[in-house]
Amino acid sequence: MPGFWDNNEKAQKVIDESNELKSKVDSLTELETKFDDLSVAYELVKEEDDAELQAELEESLDEGRTAFNKYETRLLLSGPHDRSNAILELHPGAGGTEAQDWASMLLRMYTRWAESHGYTVETVDYLPGDEAGVKSVTLMIKGPDAYGYLKAEKGIHRLVRISPFDAAGRRHTSFVSCEVTPELDDDIDIDIKPDEVKMDVFRSSGAGGQHINKTSSAVRLTHIPTGIVVSCQSERSQFQNRDQAMKMLKARLYQMEEEKREAEKAALHGEQKEIGWGSQIRSYVFHPYSMVKDHRTNVEVGDVNRVMDGDLDPFIDAYLRLNL
Repeated sequence: MPGFWDNNEKAQKVIDESNELKSKVDSLTELETKFDDLSVAYELVKEEDDAELQAELEESLDEGRTAFNKYETRLLLSGPHDRSNAILELHPGAGGTEAQDWASMLLRMYTRWAESHGYTVETVDYLPGDEAGVKSVTLMIKGPDAYGYLKAEKGIHRLVRISPFDAAGRRHTSFVSCEVTPELDDDIDIDIKPDEVKMDVFRSSGAGGQHINKTSSAVRLTHIPTGIVVSCQSERSQFQNRDQAMKMLKARLYQMEEEKREAEKAALHGEQKEIGWGSQIRSYVFHPYSMVKDHRTNVEVGDVNRVMDGDLDPFIDAYLRLNL
């Protein structure tokens, strides 16, 4: 039936938007109930002057603040693609095994963050390191507002630590680039000429590949005018991998155009605002002290292990508020 799938997808989009709106209303109702409960508890503490009641009130206040901040952050996601799934890519900088190991640490961090927020993580492309870590990895993180949150992670991530790969026990600095793009709807038109795209096929070589080292089902697309390269090896067939890779390429090209427009707007307003993939956004220091610092917002967290376990919300929240 012509147009059946298109209509089906549009209907599903409306349902998803309706569910998201209902979720926001339900969350607001829960906040109102928390506020009413806190008001009653406050009056009781004033009348009873009971230390135990006061301790319970303080605990409830902390929970209320956390719930309110979470709801407020959610409302900040108002960009045209904030509700989309996120395509997250990690690419180690120079440094060989040390940088590739840092990329695998970030892969674990983002996977843990996503899972703790109820998102689904799919490995679209994975190229293992020669000795340890990964040479590159692409994740599809699926769920409402995934891109809205993860766009805060776009940029260069810097690691400072005593390298476990250095027999002399010296301190090393490593860099990994994190690229984040939204998964675009099919109704967004990006013109890509066939003669501008080079396609290579190869055998799947890592996590997520359905036919690892058996068939050349993995696909790599190179957009010749821009030099953008995307790969996909997560699907069962070469055709499916090509389709997914083309969607990723469209997302990268769309993102590039958006960044150009933002840069032009900033230049017109005289803003000294660096836009692009190349900006160093955060440092993770394991030695000589423990700290993670975001250089855009100046948010600092002393427990680096907590951050590496996926606790990124303080950084994401501060970024979203900074860019209101």
